[in-house]
Amino acid sequence: MTARMDKRFADLKAEGRPALITYFMGGDPDFETSLGIMKALPEAGADVIELGMPFSDPMADGPAIQMAGHRALAKGQTLARTLDMAREFRKTDQNTPIVLMGYYNPIYNMGVETFLDEAVAAGIDGLIVVDLPPEMDDELCIPALARDINFIRLATPTTDDRRLPKVLENTSGFVYYVSMNGITGSALPDLSKIAGAVHRIKSHTDLPVCVGFGVKTADHAKAIGAAADGVVVGSAIVAQVAGSLTADGEATEHTISAVATLVRGLASGVRSARLVAAE
Repeated sequence: MTARMDKRFADLKAEGRPALITYFMGGDPDFETSLGIMKALPEAGADVIELGMPFSDPMADGPAIQMAGHRALAKGQTLARTLDMAREFRKTDQNTPIVLMGYYNPIYNMGVETFLDEAVAAGIDGLIVVDLPPEMDDELCIPALARDINFIRLATPTTDDRRLPKVLENTSGFVYYVSMNGITGSALPDLSKIAGAVHRIKSHTDLPVCVGFGVKTADHAKAIGAAADGVVVGSAIVAQVAGSLTADGEATEHTISAVATLVRGLASGVRSARLVAAE
């Protein structure tokens, strides 16, 4: 729902701090553990949850997220089960926005209308579909907006001022600024350039601008949060999951708590960001 997302960002703006947006792969390392991670995220400090839809042929994902997707698929995770995970989460949390992130192929295979009906029923607030450009908005973006589901677009360092208005045309919820060129988790972004990039995007839109790719620590989150409306963390969380598993990829008693500990640290960085910037 667009209202849930808008309320969350309005509340954070009133608090004077950026959002912490946390990505994890649905079904990694298995359905129940992944659902436990999802439920632990808000209490640990996540403001918005990005729920990854595993796909066999990811294009923009680095090794950590690729392997997470493979682990999830090997345990039988499907798009339908990822929607089931959101539905289970909604039984105890009606406030935290959920954004599904992934690729168009699984949605196309399910059927756009069926997918959107199920997404609404599961309490999904937004979509990030990285391989659908604005020129294909009629395919999924426009039908999603008609269902009151945000369609969140990526902007990158190479999205110039001529292209940006087209990218933002049907974007809602927030703008996801990919702070570097390349794949997820590959490097730390150039922090000195982020404030300028955020300012440039804001000159074209009133939407919150959230920055991701390469954020790994509380210090990174704090630095980016000083310039952006939100900080997106994905690969670091997925790597934390992987590091907690047994040699054969099974969950341990530490898997959920390891993620929660990392997110609490990231949340502390985000929550101190705007306080420092305001001094």
